[in-house]
Amino acid sequence: MIHHTMIVSFDQTPPEADLDQYLTDIERTMLDTGLVQSVTARRHVAVPGEEAIPALIATVIVRVAVADTDTLAKAFAAPALHEVIGRWQSRHPYKVAWANHEPLS
Repeated sequence: MIHHTMIVSFDQTPPEADLDQYLTDIERTMLDTGLVQSVTARRHVAVPGEEAIPALIATVIVRVAVADTDTLAKAFAAPALHEVIGRWQSRHPYKVAWANHEPLS
């Protein structure tokens, strides 16, 4: 099993309702590919002072579990996912960092 963990950092944090919809859209679209075993998306929990660190600070974290790297590539090639990403990027630009890894526990 491979986990794909994304750190999503919006340039400007969207309104609460928009952020909730983003989380729902990403989860639903990934599951709809039929290729993922699970997907979880949650808001970043901020701590005081983190904004002083010169790093990409998350707005949300998304974790996708798939069988292997080939399946991960197929999931991210899904046209519906590209549509969702494009729609959200045009409304609320963001950057993404990610790591592909074996389960951590």
